[in-house]
Parts: sequence; C-alpha cells; structure tokens
Amino acid sequence: MAHDPEDRTAGGNSTIEVSVVMPCLNEADTLETCIRKTQAALGGHGIAGEIIVADNGSTDGSPSIAERLGVRVVHVSCRGYGSALMGGIAAARGRYVVMADADDSYDFLELPKFVTKLREGFSLVQGCRLPRGGGTILPGAMPFLHRWLGNPLFTLLVRRWFGAPVHDVYCGFRGFTRDLSERLGQRCTGMEFATEMIIKSSLYGEKIAEVPITLHPDGRKAHAPHLKTFRDGWRTLRFYLMYTPRWLFLIPGAVLVLAGLLGYAVALPGLTFRGVTFDAHTLLFSSLAILLGYQSILFAIFTKTFAIAEGLMPEDPFMTRFFQLANLERGLAAAAIALGLGAALLLAAINQWRLADFGPLDYARTMRLVVPGVTLTALGGQTILSSFFVSILGMRRL
Repeated sequence: MAHDPEDRTAGGNSTIEVSVVMPCLNEADTLETCIRKTQAALGGHGIAGEIIVADNGSTDGSPSIAERLGVRVVHVSCRGYGSALMGGIAAARGRYVVMADADDSYDFLELPKFVTKLREGFSLVQGCRLPRGGGTILPGAMPFLHRWLGNPLFTLLVRRWFGAPVHDVYCGFRGFTRDLSERLGQRCTGMEFATEMIIKSSLYGEKIAEVPITLHPDGRKAHAPHLKTFRDGWRTLRFYLMYTPRWLFLIPGAVLVLAGLLGYAVALPGLTFRGVTFDAHTLLFSSLAILLGYQSILFAIFTKTFAIAEGLMPEDPFMTRFFQLANLERGLAAAAIALGLGAALLLAAINQWRLADFGPLDYARTMRLVVPGVTLTALGGQTILSSFFVSILGMRRL
C-alpha cells in the first residue's frame, strides 16, 4: 500500500481541521461532482480542510480528474473498499476525517453536519439514511432488499449484540477523529470495514453520534455499484459472528450440552414416556450432543481469548474472572477427575464382560457403562488439550 508521504505530525497538520477521504474505483462519472460539492461545503462554512481521493486501481481516468481539481490522490495497490479507505486515512493530515463514497449518492454539501458533531466531542459521527433515524431515501436510491431486509436486520443485530446507538449501520457517510482510527487499528479490507468501525467503537465505549442525511440515486452510468447484495451480506454476517463468540459458539454449545444432559437423565434409568422408551441409543445421541456442545464452548473461549490478546476486542471482566478461576492447573485437575471416572466405568464394563466369560453381553445394560465412560474420557482429553491451548493464548494476560 502506498500513499503520499507529505509531512504529518502525530497530532495532524495544525492548518487542516478536516480530511475528506473518498475511496475511488472507476468513478469518472461522478467524482468531479463529489469533489466540487466538497470544496463548496468546506469553503462555504470556513472549514480548513483537504480532499483525498484514495484510488484503488482506476482505469477510467479518475485520478486525472482529481488532480485537475487540485485534490490529493493516494494510490492504494491492495484492492478492496476497506483497503482504499485505510490508505486514504493513513495519508490524512486533519484532526477529523470524513469518509464517503464518490458515486454521488451522498451529498457532500451535508458535510458540515458531521464537522459540527465532531467539534462537540464525538469520536464517531454516523450518517443515517433511513427514516427511523431521521434520514431520507430518494426514489430509486436504495435497492428493495437493502432497505427493507439487509440494512434493518444488520442494524438491529449491531444494536442488540454490540450496543451501537445507530439506525443505519451500512451508511458509508461518516466522520471520526483521526485518533479514533489509530486506536481502532482496523483490519477488514472489504465492505466490512464500515461495520468493523462501528462495532469496535461501540465495544471500546467511544462517544458516537448520528446525523440524518439524504441518500440520492447512484450517479454512475459506466458500471454497476461495487456492493454485491448476497456476497457482502454474508461477509457482514460472518464478521458479526466472529465478534460475538457468545452467539456463534457459547450459546449453541450450552444448548447442546443441556440437551445431552437431559437425554442422560431419561436414558440412564431407561424411562418410558407415552410409550417411548429411552435407552442405549438415546445415550449415544446425548453423548454426541455433549461432546459437540463442549467443543463449541471451548471455541468460544479460544476465540474471545485470542481477540482480546490481539487487541481486536477490549478487556472483558468475564474473561478476567475466567483466567483467575480456570487456570492450567485447575483445568488439568478437572480433566484428571473426568478421566478417572471414565476409566472406572470402562473397567466396570470390561469386568462385566469377564463375568460373562467374554461372551455375549446384555448390551442395553453394558452400554450404560460404556457410553458414559467413553464420553467422560473424551471430555477429559479435550480438557487437557484445551487447558494448555487457552493457557498459551492467554499468556499475555498473565
């Protein structure tokens, strides 16, 4: 990734308050309009600012248009929406950064709204196109699925799962302090960049505001929008789940373990309910549920530990208590107990076989020893391996 190496200090250029970053990939149809509107907004409101076009490999002359209008062009070789923005933000010299697409769907004349909120002390100012947040969507500006399904669904999830105070998570018109960008250390190179910023800002307790804006129809004629509904929708959902191991691993795992324990409760005594008898086969299914559920819970712990250690997520009081209580030694002790009980049950099953002169067995009876014995032994083995692995992942927290 390459960018303009012009002089910058840690606090930004004192003569520039706002850096406007436009990611660009073949936006010749609309780029000049967006730049001129931005220049008018900055000049009309006395805002000391700069415009940066983060070009991501355009072949239609977009960089030449920007240069002709006196705008800085940052050439970003690593492809992707997020990559382009990261390149542009890295080159920004202002205290504040405002980003928006260069397709003329966002009206850059609304730029002062974001600057006002940033001056009030907000770290992130998110635009809102949807009416529920005061925004306006002009006819033909947003596809049906995006407006009524995708955006509302992902916004609901980001509000419920991460506590983000926004009503339009996908809006790409937003402003933030350059300090916030440096603290977040974003990594997503694709369309998830925008949601990653909101999620991380919410998790780190940043001060977030929202301003209503108007969404206009895409002004490009030469090519279709870069956003792909199902591909980018799946990538967003995948990113959400990666940041919520509780919903991806912990809760499903806990449900499986509880279902398995319930199966054991009815199968070990061989209960019959409304003519249905729960026997050895129920034990097998229950053991499968317990093993899968336990593995899922372990993955939740692995994921959260790694994310915190790598700075992807903030410190979690629950995980801090977890490391205080569930250290390597206690994990190994619990594993030893499980292995001991499992071995005892398996030896009891072998003894039954011996008493039968190693002949045919009453499998319904014997399986009540073998299945729990195998399950406990497997859980003990998993606990040993996972205890060492979690200990390694959490070494930086010790």
